[in-house]
Amino acid sequence: MNTNQALAELDISKDDLTPEQRRKFDADGYFIVENVFSPAEVEEMRSEFERLRGIEGEFGGHEVHIEPGAPRLSNLFNKSPAFDRCLSCKPTLAAAAYLLGEIRVYSLNARNPLKGQGQQLLHSDVPRVSATDWRVVNSMVMLDDMTATNGPTRLVPGSHKWVPINVPDVNMGEVKRIEVRPEDEAIMPKDPMAPHPKEIKLTGKAGSVAVINGHIWHGGTRNESGASRRVLHLAIGRRDLPQQLNEREHLTPELHARATPSQKFLLDIEGATPKVKGYPPMPKQARTWTAAETVTIKDGH
Repeated sequence: MNTNQALAELDISKDDLTPEQRRKFDADGYFIVENVFSPAEVEEMRSEFERLRGIEGEFGGHEVHIEPGAPRLSNLFNKSPAFDRCLSCKPTLAAAAYLLGEIRVYSLNARNPLKGQGQQLLHSDVPRVSATDWRVVNSMVMLDDMTATNGPTRLVPGSHKWVPINVPDVNMGEVKRIEVRPEDEAIMPKDPMAPHPKEIKLTGKAGSVAVINGHIWHGGTRNESGASRRVLHLAIGRRDLPQQLNEREHLTPELHARATPSQKFLLDIEGATPKVKGYPPMPKQARTWTAAETVTIKDGH
């Protein structure tokens, strides 16, 4: 099976992107689609978010990293069938096939910033070693309305074409460090926690999906109102690069049994043997978010 065959089984194609979505994705690095998931689907995923948070508590998200002030979850396909519908999320998969070619799931995480919390560094999700080295398409599946006051994601339109900044170390793959030229340093924010003069905030109704080029400068903002802002981060990566979460290493018998051939291809678990029985084990400690090393390159050296 290949990507086109797997997506065809799901009635998805890169041609599903409208001309305006493609233009905006190319030029600005993002677009938003409303009503991708129904109210009933959203409610089921919200309910499972809360159930899993009750199980994992402060260690939620430990398979990737935890974030003080913003409860997280990771490894979601192995924890509940409620999230299987994300494997047919048309806007995300169409954009990923368009930008990346052969694809697979990079990860599915969840995040909900608490009142007064949630401000993140402006960051890129992944590194890039050349102008066309696109690696990840990420998306925000909104389980609650994302408003201007409950910690919406901020991003800088067009910055996917700029130097990657503050890439999480867990996402660096084979890249050892981010190389920064003097002209890159001139545009990099001195304080990546502060508002950027060109940033916008993404807002939308529950059930909407915001699709972003994973190289764009973006980050969470402070939840001023305290209203819930539960979001799934569905990330799709280039198939020749490592997954953020190795699905084979976390595979449960339940997911293996219920996944369709196309879903197994997208998860890259074809022919895999389940390794985890029962609820995925909890750690005694977990890593927190850490940005990768950068180095300034001068005169080509």
